Amino acid sequence: MRGKGRYDDLAAFLEVRGDALLRTAVLLAPGQQAGEDLLQEALERLLRKWHELDGDPEGYLRRIMYNRAVDGWRSRYRRPETLGLPAEIAVADHVSRLDLRLTLIHALAQLTPRQRATIVARYWEELSEAETAEALGCSVSAVKSAASRGLRALRDVIGPDAEYVPHLNEERRS
Repeated sequence: MRGKGRYDDLAAFLEVRGDALLRTAVLLAPGQQAGEDLLQEALERLLRKWHELDGDPEGYLRRIMYNRAVDGWRSRYRRPETLGLPAEIAVADHVSRLDLRLTLIHALAQLTPRQRATIVARYWEELSEAETAEALGCSVSAVKSAASRGLRALRDVIGPDAEYVPHLNEERRS
């Protein structure tokens, strides 16, 4: 159990891991505003259990985000997101990476919530199949199936540009 200053630990945790958690939430939601909402909801749920947590809260928080994303909690309210681009992005390499990122975000939005959560957990968070299954509360075979179908759907959505995305071609080689 945590003491009186129990939220000091949370503030320190968010200072260190907040940006990474937000990036994951944006990919899961997808979109900046939806990702911020997803992370905020997950943090609210984490706060309810904060006094019961023992150890690092990141795994618990990520599991909440994955499950909320899979549940499709925003599907009825989905709206197109806009991306405010910084003026400094002018170098071709940065533009190419930005184009790829926008393509991936758009492609992820086309997946089912389960496929999106699986792809983000496996390839963005680099969790093993067993860790992904634990985080999503499903079997390893369900993770394998969702990842396979999700990668196939991403290749279909992205089309010829898929050769630039390493994980999309991983399955083709095997």
